[in-house]
Amino acid sequence: MNFDRKHCSDEELIRLYKSIVLPRMIEEKMLVLLRQGRISKWFSGIGQEAIAVGATLAMEAEEWILPLHRNLGVFTSRQMPLSRLFLQWQGSDAGYSKGRERSFHFGSREHAICGMISHLGPQLGIADGIALAAKLRKSGKATLVFSGEGGTSEGDFHEALNVASVWDLPVIFLIENNGYALSTPVSEQYRIESLVYKAQSYGMEGIRIDGNNILTVYDTLKGIRTYCTKYQRPYLVECMTFRMRGHEEASGVKYVPPALLEDWAKRDPVINYENWLRGQNILTEESVGHIREEIRQYIETELGKVDEPVIIVPDTAAELADIYAPYRPGPQLAPEPGEEANEADGFAAEPMADGPELRLIDAISEGLRQSMERHDNLVLMGQDIAEYGGAFKITEGFVQTFGKQRVRNTPLCESAIVGCALGLSLEGYKSVVEMQFADFVTAGFNQIVNNLAKIHYRWGQAADVVIRMPTGAGVGAGPFHSQSNEAWFVHTPGLKVVYPSNPRDAKGLLIAAINDPNPVLYFEHKALYRSISGPVPEQYYTVEIGKASWVQEGEDLSIITYGAGVHWAMDYAAAHPELSIDILDLRTLLPLDYLSIRNAVARTGKALVLHEDTLTGGVGAEVAAWIGEHCFSLLDAPVCRCASLDTPVPFNGQLESNFLASSRLDDYVQQLLEY
Repeated sequence: MNFDRKHCSDEELIRLYKSIVLPRMIEEKMLVLLRQGRISKWFSGIGQEAIAVGATLAMEAEEWILPLHRNLGVFTSRQMPLSRLFLQWQGSDAGYSKGRERSFHFGSREHAICGMISHLGPQLGIADGIALAAKLRKSGKATLVFSGEGGTSEGDFHEALNVASVWDLPVIFLIENNGYALSTPVSEQYRIESLVYKAQSYGMEGIRIDGNNILTVYDTLKGIRTYCTKYQRPYLVECMTFRMRGHEEASGVKYVPPALLEDWAKRDPVINYENWLRGQNILTEESVGHIREEIRQYIETELGKVDEPVIIVPDTAAELADIYAPYRPGPQLAPEPGEEANEADGFAAEPMADGPELRLIDAISEGLRQSMERHDNLVLMGQDIAEYGGAFKITEGFVQTFGKQRVRNTPLCESAIVGCALGLSLEGYKSVVEMQFADFVTAGFNQIVNNLAKIHYRWGQAADVVIRMPTGAGVGAGPFHSQSNEAWFVHTPGLKVVYPSNPRDAKGLLIAAINDPNPVLYFEHKALYRSISGPVPEQYYTVEIGKASWVQEGEDLSIITYGAGVHWAMDYAAAHPELSIDILDLRTLLPLDYLSIRNAVARTGKALVLHEDTLTGGVGAEVAAWIGEHCFSLLDAPVCRCASLDTPVPFNGQLESNFLASSRLDDYVQQLLEY
């Protein structure tokens, strides 16, 4: 192994030595504690410490790093105290994730480290977002994100590199090529000679280096960091190394040929660097022993601080409270007719003027525009949203007013863009991502349900992201442009899901969603865009998320609904003046307004839950179950659900009409009335 000190002083070389020995000695101690049962799981980085340590020390302290589970050297090089790291590994509530996450699946804003999720690839898109924030601020900062060679097979790898190159983002993509993804060798992972060849296909520079040589890693990454910040471009680095232990300790290494382990053992990054320092008379046998003893004592002292058994007394209220980041609503609309205004409800003291008539689409556009004016840190992202104005023209003219830095066309890569939105949030930006159609959200599903939804619960980081979801049938768009998929997200703790039915609510709920530091899925029905209109206050206002709206009072039965279902219910009530129908518009599907649901049931004793989504597993199932459990004494009849057929949405107009719940509404109303 050829070490080249270049311009490093003796002091710097010794600092690098201490930094690489520390994680090695911690790991050796952790393996002992693992056998003693004091920690439950361990992902060893023995043999590849030079990458984590060298790369981290090459970055500036405030620049974000997104490591993996084998990068202890990132955490130690960022001076994170071992005592608290040990608490994290033990699952203590005094760790970085309050006992909610394992090993290195956590982050720390204080140390500019973003915690990984087990899916590996999604953090690459987050790195894009952090780098975009640096670019928008012109801060001169770069972002470093780790991937294993196995992770390069994921779609997120392709998407993130493509976005970084297209948007000229200062991201360093570092691949730790350690030979195996669990037990799958590189020969079964890809067919190119070197992963660095992938860089050229994305129009970026790349280099392959010896990942076991700490001086090579340190010097190369320092130079690449300078390149990325100076030229505002991404860079791909492939670090060749080897994993000397199992994927995690329980898996072992029986699948690795013994000769391969022997060969890589000769390239040990710690031993070889230590021997070179001795050969250069920078360290002596005595100084090496002194450094190692000093580190050993540090490890024992830190572990001695946390020697008590981990006992957590669960606090259900605290667990639920940490699902969402705290949020105080802004100025809101006056209460609905029949409701009393009070401060606890968050209503404004004075009613706001109705304002001019706007279509739903115009109200959404106005809410977006006013939010862009109010928040100079708000970024819009989506396919064709800039010059073209989006598939439905909601952002038409925005790019001329706010510029292409804040109104950004994206490549076709939903996962990377949702990840990018989360990265922006880490740096204090807000973002609204437009799914061209709600159906396409499946391509970004993992980022939403595993990254956005869980991050505050995992390590207290807000995800200040809104995802606009043009949804619904009734426009003859067929199976892939008409789905109602809100129920997928209502099942996911940590998300908020809103679904306005009218222009007034659409504007207020969108502004509220943008102001909320939590991830919000904002559903907007395509068939309602231009078919309905109503008075919309001109002011900047919010409608409270989590608060249902009482549309009209009735005595015969209550229809509990949302979205297009509100209009179906209103039209039905208007066509049947002989019936007294109570209508509740849920508006927010997560969290649900259970008090208003209970009040609706109490008013009539008969409840019909109506929605456009398919029947099985829809939001109506949750509402009906809750009513049955909590409002049984108020019921005069079984709760009914009226929903669309359990089929994909058909294209043909007659088939689509038959599919929709509206075609069966009268049957269910009559069934309830006759009970």
